[in-house]
Amino acid sequence: MQAPFTRAIVRPPGLSYAQGLTSSAALGPPDLARALDQHGRYCRALHACGLQLTTLPADERFPDSTFVEDTAVIAERVAVITRPGAASRAGEVASIAAALGAIRPRLERIEPPGTLDGGDVCQAGEHFFVGVSARTNPEGARQLTATLESYGYTATAIDIRAHRTLLHLKTGIAWLGERCCVVAPGFPRPAMLAGCDVIEVDVAESYAANCVRVNDQVLVAAGNPLLSAALRSRGYRLCELDMSDFRKMDGGLSCLSLRLQ
Repeated sequence: MQAPFTRAIVRPPGLSYAQGLTSSAALGPPDLARALDQHGRYCRALHACGLQLTTLPADERFPDSTFVEDTAVIAERVAVITRPGAASRAGEVASIAAALGAIRPRLERIEPPGTLDGGDVCQAGEHFFVGVSARTNPEGARQLTATLESYGYTATAIDIRAHRTLLHLKTGIAWLGERCCVVAPGFPRPAMLAGCDVIEVDVAESYAANCVRVNDQVLVAAGNPLLSAALRSRGYRLCELDMSDFRKMDGGLSCLSLRLQ
């Protein structure tokens, strides 16, 4: 069983937030005041789960920088600074490396020509699923796999490039522990999921597949009653959070924090 999370790094959205990358323009532009309120509620939920927060200042240079998950991959035995696949996000890693280095002095890194977004990495106990996507290339996935294996973990690459609705691997999968996971409709099923309790969300609730287990609670996007009912029926305690102004920028619950054990 994974050790409990004790800390998290977060960063609120800044004034440039609406200028970030998105494929969800049809949902309308985000409202910064609402996004800040939703981010505050998210941070309070993490605190209620027992996490000590390191809150970095908003960085106007990088509109997507509130999505800190993409800048690092953190496990109990290793922390890896990534190399985001979108050129506009490359500068985000410096401040995260500084903040993370104060907690975990030894940091591994993804090197060129590899690219890797943390949102493409899902930890399932001692195993990792690594998505090959529009943001994470095969070389980035190979480097991360090699690094994880050198620290005693195992990893499986999953190519999601044919699944146009999946920006990142964790757009489509959330590992809840106890061999239970949530997946989006049509998510590829690696052999490692055989024998697991796989909760496939309804197509109308696809966004909610990006939920996140934080110690004894599952954070889930509000307004998805079918998934919430399925999780409660399995005994999970839920914290339902409004994510509407992060959804407009292709962000989800896992994206907004780097959680440390």
